[in-house]
Amino acid sequence: MTGTDVIKLTAAETAAKVASGEVTAVAVTEAHLARIDAVDEKVHAFLHVDREGALAQARAVDEKRARGEKLGPLAGVPLALKDIFTTEGVPTTVGSKMLEGWIPPYDATVTKRLKDAGVVILGKTNMDEFAMGSSTENSAYGPTGNPWDLTRVPGGSGGGSAAALASYQAPLAIGTDTGGSIRQPAAVTGTVGVKPTYGGVSRYGMVAFSSSLDQGGPCARTVLDAALLHEVIAGHDPLDSTSIDAPVPSVVEAARNGDVLGMRIGVVKEFAGEGYQAGVMQRFNESVELLRELGAEIVEISCPSFDLALAAYYLIAPSECSSNLARFDAMRYGLRVGDDGTRSAEDVTALTREAGFGDEVKRRIILGTYALSSGYYDAYYGSAQKVRTLITRDFAKAFEDVEVLISPTTPTTAFPIGERADDPMAMYLADLCTIPSNLAGNAAMSLPCGLAPEDGLPVGLQIIAPAMADDRLYRVGAAGEAAFTARWGHPLIEEAPSL
Repeated sequence: MTGTDVIKLTAAETAAKVASGEVTAVAVTEAHLARIDAVDEKVHAFLHVDREGALAQARAVDEKRARGEKLGPLAGVPLALKDIFTTEGVPTTVGSKMLEGWIPPYDATVTKRLKDAGVVILGKTNMDEFAMGSSTENSAYGPTGNPWDLTRVPGGSGGGSAAALASYQAPLAIGTDTGGSIRQPAAVTGTVGVKPTYGGVSRYGMVAFSSSLDQGGPCARTVLDAALLHEVIAGHDPLDSTSIDAPVPSVVEAARNGDVLGMRIGVVKEFAGEGYQAGVMQRFNESVELLRELGAEIVEISCPSFDLALAAYYLIAPSECSSNLARFDAMRYGLRVGDDGTRSAEDVTALTREAGFGDEVKRRIILGTYALSSGYYDAYYGSAQKVRTLITRDFAKAFEDVEVLISPTTPTTAFPIGERADDPMAMYLADLCTIPSNLAGNAAMSLPCGLAPEDGLPVGLQIIAPAMADDRLYRVGAAGEAAFTARWGHPLIEEAPSL
């Protein structure tokens, strides 16, 4: 097989060819490293490419196969890892100058499980600093371009992972989702992104932004590939106190047997109207009709508290971030500025935080500190948590009537780089549809559903399932993927125009 043939394979196809000996894991890895060399200077999906480490992991898979040992379902498949997961011996920066050059001495649980499964980690992907952003423009190392149009954003905070998939630099990626940072990039790049149930994937070794919202999850180009990756990284972890001690839902089986016949699917009334791009709503409405044609019963569902989700999120997340980021004080690890022997520890901390954090991170720290301050806690943070309870109740009531909910993933297609950089509120609105699932902790997926007619850019369909019913995402996603592909073709073209 040629390198071009190899990089166009799905993860499932790649794993099968490696297991059969038709192609070696080393050859697969080399093909993807060559692709990175060819296009990533334009895309800037990666912050660090671990060439030697990736080839060593690939050789280990080939040696295991040569000995006749059984390989895992994704052994030998390359993956792009969001630069928020600690990786032993490999730089982990979280897109920030604060951790520039930091080499972790241990692996995050997600990283370890990937390695144990024989997945080949190509390197670390670009992201908004400390996962704070919806465009990957807040990275201290420069923005990532959307492979569909390099002048547009690939979403955020996990734009690097999504862009790596869309530009065929990797067949699999890992992201994290605090308010939509897996699903929104998936929507605007024409890929699949899943936010598992909160606690379904370990957060140990994942640098914290907002601890009650952060959730790692799989990113891929197909629903089945996402399910296979989900199964590798999910499961209970005693190192994470929020990890769910329960069996992983049968996501791979659901992805192989997608069917919505007789399923009640709810359309969220609040996720429509003013602010939504016409082409996004057109493709969403057409997707609803396709699911109806497949035998699903479509029901309109009202979740009135969802209108308050954005405001509640931007009090809860900054409050938790202000607490979590207090550890970056120049005393233990990371950047240290101004330590010339004449300044106090407080002065060094202040100078370091001024130099190390970007504008968006500072904005959220200040907002969160204010919301938690004496005299304002109940009025702001306390009220936001009450809204969170109302949103959770809205979901619970909705799931009494339907098995899943659907909506557009994001109100618009990818917007131009720089268009919203000076308007934080406009930027925050990109996560309007995704935030409620993070506040409630349930599972959600973004699935490509064609291109918007007015700009030819990808549109995402969001599927939301109850907590620990992640398999429903894949059941609906697989059925939808087949129907959407038959109607519109696969959203990922052979060669993105900008490349």
